[in-house]
Amino acid sequence: MPISDEKIGDFLARLAARVPVPGGGAAAALHAAHGAALLGMVARYTSGSQYAQHEAAIGRIIDEVDELRALALRLADADADAFTAVSQAYQLPSSGEEEQAARSAAIARALVHAAWPPAQVISVAGMVVDLAEALAAIGNRNVISDVAAAAEAARAAASTARVNIEINLASITDEQAGLEMIAEEGKADAIITRAEQVTAAVRDQIRA
Repeated sequence: MPISDEKIGDFLARLAARVPVPGGGAAAALHAAHGAALLGMVARYTSGSQYAQHEAAIGRIIDEVDELRALALRLADADADAFTAVSQAYQLPSSGEEEQAARSAAIARALVHAAWPPAQVISVAGMVVDLAEALAAIGNRNVISDVAAAAEAARAAASTARVNIEINLASITDEQAGLEMIAEEGKADAIITRAEQVTAAVRDQIRA
């Protein structure tokens, strides 16, 4: 069953269980989905004659955050599937040299594959922050705190995905794949900083 079809309580029970998946990678993707969903709510409240001059921009934001929410949910499932493959690779037989070599190769492939969903989550988180920045400037003031909530969800997505990539990097033997992952996880710092800036700007608005 896709994570998007699960009841929240059932998903959290699986997350708390002693099983390989779901784990931090799926949680990171759901942080991103939460951020996108919150922006969708703020954008939909930014309607009517008061916001007529921003109607086109708001429409684009709604389309984009809805797509990002759906993508983030797919990445949650992709992460769970990838780590299931890692777990299965570690369970392969290793009684002889040939089996050991095959097992090592399977593990290496699975680890590289498993690093990509969190890398994509970082990209989604960056796009959520982009849209949070836009909505912080034009969104309905009555729900502006939810723009900060969305930015914080995106920040959590980026930082959680980053640490999931980092733990995989320690075991990835493919040098090229390792360099690509380093480049992807390196993008998280700027996203986190920008998310914090959105939150600070919103708090300034609230206190003004």
